[in-house]
Amino acid sequence: MNIRRLFLWAITGLLFFPAMAQQEKNPETNPLIVNRLNEWQDLKFGFMMHWGMYAQWGVVESWSICNEPWIDRKGVPYTEYKEQYQALNKTFNPKHFQPETWATLAQEAGMKYVVFTTKHHDGFCMFDTKETDYSASDPSCPFSTNHLDITAEVVNAFRNKGFWTGLYFSKADWHHPDYWAPEWATPDRNVNYDPALHPDRWQRFCNFTFKQIKELTTNYGNIDILWLDGGWIRPEWSVKEEYRPWLGCQGWIQDIEMPTMAAMARSDNPDLLIVDRTVHGQFENYQTPEQLVPDSLLPYPWETCMTMGNSWSYVENDQYKSARQLIHLLIDIVAKGGNFLLNVGPDSDGNLPPTAVERLKEIGQWMKINGDAIYATRPIFPYSSEKLRFTQDKNGKIFAFYLCDEAEILPKTIKFQGLENLKTGSVSIKGTTAKATLKKTEQGYQLSLSNAALQKIKSTAALVFELNR
Repeated sequence: MNIRRLFLWAITGLLFFPAMAQQEKNPETNPLIVNRLNEWQDLKFGFMMHWGMYAQWGVVESWSICNEPWIDRKGVPYTEYKEQYQALNKTFNPKHFQPETWATLAQEAGMKYVVFTTKHHDGFCMFDTKETDYSASDPSCPFSTNHLDITAEVVNAFRNKGFWTGLYFSKADWHHPDYWAPEWATPDRNVNYDPALHPDRWQRFCNFTFKQIKELTTNYGNIDILWLDGGWIRPEWSVKEEYRPWLGCQGWIQDIEMPTMAAMARSDNPDLLIVDRTVHGQFENYQTPEQLVPDSLLPYPWETCMTMGNSWSYVENDQYKSARQLIHLLIDIVAKGGNFLLNVGPDSDGNLPPTAVERLKEIGQWMKINGDAIYATRPIFPYSSEKLRFTQDKNGKIFAFYLCDEAEILPKTIKFQGLENLKTGSVSIKGTTAKATLKKTEQGYQLSLSNAALQKIKSTAALVFELNR
């Protein structure tokens, strides 16, 4: 790597690596975490699974027991519905739980890290916890007769494939009596008593949470990512106007003492990445825009988390994005400096939906050819031009992705602007022996494809040109 390239790579790091200067309240500066974030940004593509007892009903995870007006329970009275839902632990018994199959499919799709839901807001634990009997490992759950810790099996299966392992954990727990106290109504997602008026009770809930976090960060080896959901549980300094509606009708502050939790989580795992979603600051090591892709580059590490279908958890007859659409999303996200965490919800037996399996395999076919234009790359100005997206690797090679529409006849010429000092002449196209020709124009550059080259190029979601300076 020459000095100029090294300088450019360092500048890119200032822009897109974890400086996080624009985050609030003491951003992370620990060199160990900063370096780990750099490594995480090389992975680019991750697999997320929302899975729990709710898969039996094929309903959205947890939220149907939240008494907010936007929730649809098909006319069933709230109290009756909640009782029936919370009893799902007594029938949860997936017959085809084979996380090795999940890991193999994710690996073949080109994914490099996993985030698994150990506990969603409903409080049902998919790990062997000593802090509650509301878990898949407790005798109250029929799956417990298998004598398997679901989270341990998932972590081991993915770790054996070389994946980074991440654990999703909800800070809220709608089953715990010190969060949703049974003697009071639960009008929304928030704690149903004022922690300022009942500090002992709130502290009991914090201590319960700390103990579960300690279990997750000590019982499953070296976990790479602690992915914390429930952004309405946050310190007062972080409550900006955009988040205030999350605090519900009372607006009570729910400070769960993240410095204490983080210190505990990292006591045996000092380079653990912590993602305290939406709270910002030191314990949101990277940000996680949900179900969307930012319009432009962001000045901090980030990850789009998105469903393959419309739902986070398993829903029968869900509508899935096409492989082409998913590949285009991956390219667009990576070109803007982000990672892509793609979610699929297994069904009640532990099977991934057939359409999702098909999509993963299709993505994998494209990634086998083009993965080195994705992994360990960083954005390069201007990152896009019309139907092109750009990335660069650590040696200065530039990749230009042409996003092909369904049944599109490839154009003979592709023009673009913004890049400078490119080497003109013959240009390689990944996955084919065909070549393009790059020439300088008054407005920028032009890639040209001969008729012979066009005949060699097979139908693809995106064509990748290798450019050099």
